[in-house]
Amino acid sequence: MTHSPSDAPRPPSVDVVLPCLDEAAALPWVLARIPAGWRAIVVDNGSTDGSADIARDLGATVVHEPRRGFGAACHAGLLAAEADIVCFCDCDASLDPALLTPFVRAVHDGDSDLVLGRRRPQGRGAWPPHARLGNLALARMLRRRTGLRLHDLGPLRAARRTALLALALTDRRSGYPLQMVVRAADAGWRIEEREVPYHPRTGRSKVTGTWRGTWHAVRDMRTVLHQPPLTARTEETAR
Repeated sequence: MTHSPSDAPRPPSVDVVLPCLDEAAALPWVLARIPAGWRAIVVDNGSTDGSADIARDLGATVVHEPRRGFGAACHAGLLAAEADIVCFCDCDASLDPALLTPFVRAVHDGDSDLVLGRRRPQGRGAWPPHARLGNLALARMLRRRTGLRLHDLGPLRAARRTALLALALTDRRSGYPLQMVVRAADAGWRIEEREVPYHPRTGRSKVTGTWRGTWHAVRDMRTVLHQPPLTARTEETAR
């Protein structure tokens, strides 16, 4: 029996959300690494270095989110997405968006509901000690809260768009990535992590580049961990 080309499985549509704040130097490399056929959604979070114009000139869809905050930018990108599968990646050249290809395949094939990148530092300065310690502490708290044995809460990830929207994420600061994992775990998602190389970022980090930035991120995430499960809040409201 012969099969026509139209019988071949349709590849999933994919949008990659790239939160952006003054990443003009990194954008050309990041956007060049987006797999063919995928759409890059650059969410400009108040850049003053022309990042939005550069991204638009390089073919990306640009969304403007005036409310400052990593979560605000990520969620604006999710709301603008239209693809079957949505990926998230930092826009500072520390992570290669091409690494998302097997993540998307795992979600599309039904092997996982959420795939996370476990960062492996490459070179000196890729991951400051204070940021790594904060991440480790949060991973341990996440394990106590959900039972998930994850090692990293990094930004590289993939999941189905409709499922992500159903999580009703509310954090608009640094707690957004963690809230996504917590609510996904509460909803019974199959969550896995895969190792990815993590390189020194282009430019200075707005969050983990300083002890103060790391502390604010950890504080935001601790707040998320102390929130009751979404189902419990829904039941309480209904009473």
